Amino acid sequence: MRSENKPTLYWSLLKYKHWNFYIASTSKGLVFVGSQDKPFEELSEWANKRFPGSTLVEDGGKLEPYTVEITEYLDGKRQTFTVPFDYNGTPFQMAVWNALCEIPYGQTKSYSDIANDINKPAAVRAVGTAIGANPVLITVPCHRVVGKNGALTGYRGGLEMKTKLLDLERQGSSSNK
Repeated sequence: MRSENKPTLYWSLLKYKHWNFYIASTSKGLVFVGSQDKPFEELSEWANKRFPGSTLVEDGGKLEPYTVEITEYLDGKRQTFTVPFDYNGTPFQMAVWNALCEIPYGQTKSYSDIANDINKPAAVRAVGTAIGANPVLITVPCHRVVGKNGALTGYRGGLEMKTKLLDLERQGSSSNK
């Protein structure tokens, strides 16, 4: 195995108001945003699957640009992210994740909307699976995807986290009008 397949993963615990979750990056960009109040094992198990053999190094300084933007978002002061990402997936997953990034702040789409956006209207279940594999919660806004009837559906971070993020955006988008 070539050494570039084993990048160092830098991580930090982001704590802001009532939010607590782990984030991680490589030297190229953000690779992981964890679930609210989940233990470090969520990050370490994910890293072992996605980056076997990589070293995890705690480094708040390296993660500061990401922490700043995510904190601004949680504070209602940021609607889009400018930090680099270093996520990898199948071409299908990448298409789904890119479609998620097109959903405007404060709005939602259904799984079938996303399937249509990527020209795979029959792939609604596969879209759901790809969304579930999104490694960077919040920044790739999978919380903006809801069931066809508007019901909140599964979310890696848990439905409570999804609800808080959607409420935060609804408040933010209404105060900007």
